[in-house]
Amino acid sequence: MTCAFCKVKSYLVAHPYFRYRLPHHAPAGKALIYFPYWRFKGMLFSCLPAGIQNRFLDASQQAVAAPLFPVSVGLRSQAMALKFVNPDTDGWFIKPNLPFRAVKDTFLSRFNNRSGPRILHQAHIGESLSLIYAPFYADRKIMDAVLNQPVSAEMEAPFDPGQYPGGPARWQIQFIPTLCPACGWDLDGSRDALVLHCTNCASMWQATQQGLSRVNVAHMSTTTANEVLYLPFWRIRARASGILLDSYADLIKTANLPKIPQPGWEKIPFYFWGPAFKVRPQSFLRLTHQTTLSQPREHLVPEVPKGPMHPVNLPVTESVESLKLNIAGFIRPQKRVEADLPAIQVKALRYLLVYLPFEVHHHDLVQPDFHIAINRNQLALAGNL
Repeated sequence: MTCAFCKVKSYLVAHPYFRYRLPHHAPAGKALIYFPYWRFKGMLFSCLPAGIQNRFLDASQQAVAAPLFPVSVGLRSQAMALKFVNPDTDGWFIKPNLPFRAVKDTFLSRFNNRSGPRILHQAHIGESLSLIYAPFYADRKIMDAVLNQPVSAEMEAPFDPGQYPGGPARWQIQFIPTLCPACGWDLDGSRDALVLHCTNCASMWQATQQGLSRVNVAHMSTTTANEVLYLPFWRIRARASGILLDSYADLIKTANLPKIPQPGWEKIPFYFWGPAFKVRPQSFLRLTHQTTLSQPREHLVPEVPKGPMHPVNLPVTESVESLKLNIAGFIRPQKRVEADLPAIQVKALRYLLVYLPFEVHHHDLVQPDFHIAINRNQLALAGNL
């Protein structure tokens, strides 16, 4: 957001998650009761013996076990404009007592029971956790303050919100001025950018609870005369156990690539690659496998590219979650997945943000060196993911 007085842009940070509320239309004078719901939003990948299934999830679930209130907010979290909860918001905010991990495990357990085959591994990519407060008020029934309709049967005694621990809103959102720590210049970035760019000293920065932290960056040079858009990717060096995957020669053998090993390939380190931007689950999986098998390493320049760049809106922590999923996608023969995947463990060691040049065509963005393409409309609509 931008301050209307000093024009300084600020980055919004909440610990440990953002808290939102649904707008209400309660009659004047009604004491509002805000009931909490955990919201999980992201891509779910399930490795099965026959392959990898994927789907996009956007679900909510009670953060307090309370039969008087609805189990979830339904489609309201997607269809209605959410507002931040701040100390100026009047009402009684019920305190969550069900941890998010337990709620998510219950939800996934119900989903997995319907999936059929045995699940070898699951990964949640682009996971967005937040707490949504839905407004209610009490007459002789619990009333939904959005539609002013009852959600419970008539109660024998007046409802006492004090039976649920809580209180007024006390949460603050942290504002970090987006001024370059290196030179003091204004940092640039879109509304959903996780990494900000200083055009003055050509540096990249990401926000943390302690402030802005510098990000190591590189880009692949190009000589094409066509219009180019640089897409960001995370290059991750990791240690794998249960499988030999340390060098480029190991990748050739593990993925059974149609290449003849050359002298020196066993000295070329192997890296996992993954998109640093949001995209549909099918495309995310494809781009992850294609860039990892391509192993871009030629002409990497250790600086920010001089050209238009797509924003980084998928953190490296989410790309780390895809490492084992990545192996399941390229390991050959396919029957090895069921036998070897449960024993494989992967630990990330270090990462680098790399921008790869994609030629801008009418419908697609194309990386000609590695024969990778992505539909432009997918990037334009990825803001809803």
